[in-house]
Amino acid sequence: MYNLKNIIFFVIKFSAYGLAVAFLFLLISNNHSLIDTSLPPFFKTNHQSFNNAVESTAPAVVNVYASKVYQEKGHSVFRDPMFKQFFEDLPQLTKTRRNNSIGSGVIMNKDGYILTNAHVIENAQNIGVTLNSGEQLQADLIGLDIDTDLAVIKINLKNPPIIPIGDSSRLKIGDIVLAIGNPYNFGQTVTQGIVSATGRKRRGISFFDDFIQTDADINQGHSGGALVNIYGELIGINTAIVSSSGGSEGIGLATPINQAMNVMNEIINNGKVVRGWLGIEAQSLNLKFEDQKNTTPINGVLITATIRNGPAENAGIIPGDIILSINENITSSPERIIDMITKLKPGTKVKIKILRGWEERDLTAAILQRPAVRFLR
Repeated sequence: MYNLKNIIFFVIKFSAYGLAVAFLFLLISNNHSLIDTSLPPFFKTNHQSFNNAVESTAPAVVNVYASKVYQEKGHSVFRDPMFKQFFEDLPQLTKTRRNNSIGSGVIMNKDGYILTNAHVIENAQNIGVTLNSGEQLQADLIGLDIDTDLAVIKINLKNPPIIPIGDSSRLKIGDIVLAIGNPYNFGQTVTQGIVSATGRKRRGISFFDDFIQTDADINQGHSGGALVNIYGELIGINTAIVSSSGGSEGIGLATPINQAMNVMNEIINNGKVVRGWLGIEAQSLNLKFEDQKNTTPINGVLITATIRNGPAENAGIIPGDIILSINENITSSPERIIDMITKLKPGTKVKIKILRGWEERDLTAAILQRPAVRFLR
């Protein structure tokens, strides 16, 4: 009898537990407010699709077509000196040739100014633009800057689509980015990748190398197109690729938009970018001068060459000198000197402290306008 009571009690007890759990389950299922079913912030942004970013930027990315017509004097054999010796009076035949290039561009403001790459439209006699909508327009060249491989062209269009501008200084390695352009004249194409590196330098692509590196596919025709973040903001102008095959191999380079905007504004306001120039070749230096008691580091820039009749040579700077400071600002690298000097207007005089042997000297240089430097691609 005792065992029977225990069994009955056990059944009633667990039946009650079961009913309580069932009641609680029904209560929760009918009132979701009792628990937080929301997704973490990362998932709320719906990173599985970047459609919103594309829709806000793609209309402002255009296809750019440039053509150049030139005259070529006959076959190369007719230009041979030996041939000319015997056929001096033979009339020179000329042939008209047309060279076409394709690229991309980005509409930057309501006035119809478009940023693109200088190598896309340089020496072009005719520039055409095709909008995302398919509309075709003629474009005028406002100016270009060989040093950064950037150019500004302009279209006449009422209420053009404008791309939102981001801040390239806030980019982090690993950020997701989208490249939008017209590869191989295939039509507007969007590719996805990440920021592989920032501040890429010394690639021989432009003098002011400071590129965003990405593994988003960038191919011929992407030049001048947009590199955007997942929020639909322009953070770079696609400029070049590092490739052994001529096609994308996962190393694409874009000019940061902060730098590109400065260049664009200079071109719009002045028709060109004017930079200061010192006329030196230099390399970083970090020597230690040892005396009897102390070891004192010397931070400066070693001058390896000066340009004939350039500001540095005229100021008395010679190869082997070490520049310690310019206008009392320490010069720790060649890039630092370039950054300081290029911001100065031609004619500006600067005070330069150098170390020659172990003797410090103070010199004065008059800054000149920097000549354009052309790079092979």
